[in-house]
Amino acid sequence: MNDALAQAYPLHIATLRQRADAALEAVGREHLVIPAGHPIPKHLDDMDYPFAVHPAFKQWVPLLNAPGSWIVYTPGEKPVLIYLQPQDFWHLTPEDPNGYWVEHFDIRLIRKWEDARQHLPQDPAKCAILGQSRDSIEDFIPDAPEAVIQYLDYHRAYKTPYELIRMREASTLGARGHRAAAAAFRAGESEFGIHMAYLHAVGQTDAELPYHSIVGLNEHSAVLHYMHFDMTPPARNLSFLIDAGASSGGYASDITRTYAAPEAEDFQALIDAVDKAQRQLCDGVRAGRDYRELHLEAHQLLAGVLKDQNIVDMSPEAMVESGVSATFFPHGLGHSIGLQVHDVGGFMKNDKGDTVAQPDSHPFLRMTRSLETDMVVTIEPGLYFIDMLLARLKERPEGKHVNWNRIDALRPYGGIRIEDDVICTSGDPENMTRDAFAALD
Repeated sequence: MNDALAQAYPLHIATLRQRADAALEAVGREHLVIPAGHPIPKHLDDMDYPFAVHPAFKQWVPLLNAPGSWIVYTPGEKPVLIYLQPQDFWHLTPEDPNGYWVEHFDIRLIRKWEDARQHLPQDPAKCAILGQSRDSIEDFIPDAPEAVIQYLDYHRAYKTPYELIRMREASTLGARGHRAAAAAFRAGESEFGIHMAYLHAVGQTDAELPYHSIVGLNEHSAVLHYMHFDMTPPARNLSFLIDAGASSGGYASDITRTYAAPEAEDFQALIDAVDKAQRQLCDGVRAGRDYRELHLEAHQLLAGVLKDQNIVDMSPEAMVESGVSATFFPHGLGHSIGLQVHDVGGFMKNDKGDTVAQPDSHPFLRMTRSLETDMVVTIEPGLYFIDMLLARLKERPEGKHVNWNRIDALRPYGGIRIEDDVICTSGDPENMTRDAFAALD
């Protein structure tokens, strides 16, 4: 993979420079300054939370653990990397920068974070400084004009070939972890045991993953963001939902799969029906397609599953119109993904900051843009049996069309979500997730 990255990186850095040039010119600034950031200390403690690098910093360089470092870009000049390499016997000293990307930077080593100021531009007023207030150093206080942030966030949706290589690798790692997690589920492991199997297979710690894994057995699968890991296995592992990703050079994958115990044939049939709908939706990731329309199509398809599976006796159109489908599918179809698992710019209409509204009655949709070539999005439809939402439906007139005996039989299984990461191309979409699983077969 290193050879492919080395070949793709020059175009990547050239693209970032072009975007920075345009953003700076629009506001009359001379330098783009990006801090890596600093660890956040725990309250009343002498320890920090795990460090998370500024997304814009790791877009330029694959340095994920370089707190106190900075990037300075001036149009027409070689980008500067101010690299903090402290001499500290309490902690591991960061390695010297190395690899395919270093020749593209003027690298300046510093031993103390405050020494960065002498390498930053003299006049902060001529800079667009990204980051947060806690990243400040002396008179260098993050204050990037909103126009710069909007421009960079909007164009971040278009992935370079370098970024796509990284994301394919993240998908490969994630698929490997999912296979190990599925095996642990079938072996009767606890949620904690399944998560440990996932980490071991991926080869990353919790802090290195792009997000907190969701590992839910049985009814826990109905909790959309289930963040607990029970250490004791349930009496029976009936069903299993895992939403977990991996990282490669700062880029994320986001994968969800749902499994049923061998004897749970009825629930497996429901999983298969959702999987079929999900594949159809993935095929809809086409240039020019409005993502909002794809989300509404997901409701139509899932409503069809509810009818076909004898769960709700209404037409799919009526279920969507009345909001019944939202009882079982209450979240959005997906989101942009890249440097962050829920990447920025999902609501942007253009690089000037105009936005695209969510569809009426669909407030949780995280992506409203029209799809274009080189965008990467997740496609994650689901069906859940959530007591709170079902109780509300039961009190509505539409409740009489629900097969409540069927609902009660399915409650112990929690729910279903199936999620892939898909590249929008000039032709057929590229499903990185399915490709990664297929490569393991």
